[in-house]
Amino acid sequence: MKPITEYQDYRRYMQDFYEEKKKSGFTWREFSKGAGFASPSYLKLVCEGKSSLSRVGLPRVANAMGLLGYEFTYFEKMVEFGNATNDEKKKAAFAELTRIAKEQKARVIDSDTFAYYESAINSIVRELAPLMPGALPNEMAKRIKHLYTAQQVRDSLAMLTRAKYLEETDENVYRQTDKAITGSTEAIPLALRSMNREMTDLAKEAIDSVNVHERNISGVTMGVDTATLARISEEIDKCRRNVIALANGCKNIEQVYRLNLQLFPLTDKV
Repeated sequence: MKPITEYQDYRRYMQDFYEEKKKSGFTWREFSKGAGFASPSYLKLVCEGKSSLSRVGLPRVANAMGLLGYEFTYFEKMVEFGNATNDEKKKAAFAELTRIAKEQKARVIDSDTFAYYESAINSIVRELAPLMPGALPNEMAKRIKHLYTAQQVRDSLAMLTRAKYLEETDENVYRQTDKAITGSTEAIPLALRSMNREMTDLAKEAIDSVNVHERNISGVTMGVDTATLARISEEIDKCRRNVIALANGCKNIEQVYRLNLQLFPLTDKV
């Protein structure tokens, strides 16, 4: 099996543990019995996402898998991360997963991608820095239309270069290493929600602070059925891909823009 610190989903870790042990005849019944559960299929249901591991059951399962020391603590935080009911609890658990892994000098899957998406400043600086060769962080901060400090820009540059999203080719001269940034399905959606909230706030600021000729903000309130909603979503996805293609083809970049595409329900189904 991979080291436990390469996991963020406790169900996947338990499933991989079972698959590894199954090679020598191990069964779900044995797994559940070893963890002290009466139901022979309980842990199978947990791994399938049909049930969640409780705080009482957590140490039993960890002991059944032979987890001790930091591995036990890491598994405990994985369960907290997977079972968290809100983003603040998820962030706290993910921070602990990252801390424990770094203490063990282990690779932290997606930690840099998580940091990138957690704040809007990182995507802004990633696009802006290559446009301003030789510029200092305070000069970049002044070019951003929203209230970000020179220290925030400096911290963002440090993270972006460490994560190899930007490469410093000369003193204060940067280039993008790749056009796309991707991550796993466990942690990244959490960070994306944080960035989308922040970007939505910036859009609200732009209504008052940006000249109407420099922005395009509009909306429509409509009634639809399920089939039409699916077709509209497809059109939005197609529009986003077309916009990305246009932006990627731009050879003389002058400014950094953000496009928010927001489609959400205003009522329950009637």
